[in-house]
Amino acid sequence: MRDTLHERRDTIEVRIYYEDTDCGGVVYYANYLKYFERARTRFLEERGLSVAGLMNDGTVFVVVHAAVDYRSPARYGDTLVIDTVVAELRAASLTFQHVVKEKQSGRVIVKGSARLAATDANGKVKRLDKATVAALQS
Repeated sequence: MRDTLHERRDTIEVRIYYEDTDCGGVVYYANYLKYFERARTRFLEERGLSVAGLMNDGTVFVVVHAAVDYRSPARYGDTLVIDTVVAELRAASLTFQHVVKEKQSGRVIVKGSARLAATDANGKVKRLDKATVAALQS
C-alpha cells in the first residue's frame, strides 16, 4: 500500500506492576504479547474501529504469526512506551510492528510484530472491506 502507512503510528504507555514480573524481577516474556494486543486494540480504536464492532459486522482478526525480539529487561516500576504501526496491509491480512521502550531512558526493551488475518465468524479468511482499509490508512 502507500509509503505513508508506516507514519501512521499510535503510542500507549504500560506501567509494570509486580504481577507482570517473573521470579527474577523482570517482565515475564509472554506479557509482551499481551501488551502488543493492547497496543493493536488502541491503534484500531483511534481510527474508529472497535474489535467488538468489527466482530458484530462479521470480521474477526486472528493472529497467524507473532515475533518478539527481546533486547533488554524491563522491571517492576518501569513505565513502557509502545509504538505501533501497520507495517503491511494486504487484501485479507495486516502486520503490526511494535517497539517497546523504557519511558525514562528511551532504552529499547522489545521489538516485535504480529500478522493478523481477517476471518468471518466461522474462521474462513475474508478480504478486508474498503471502509476498514480506509480507516487503517487514516
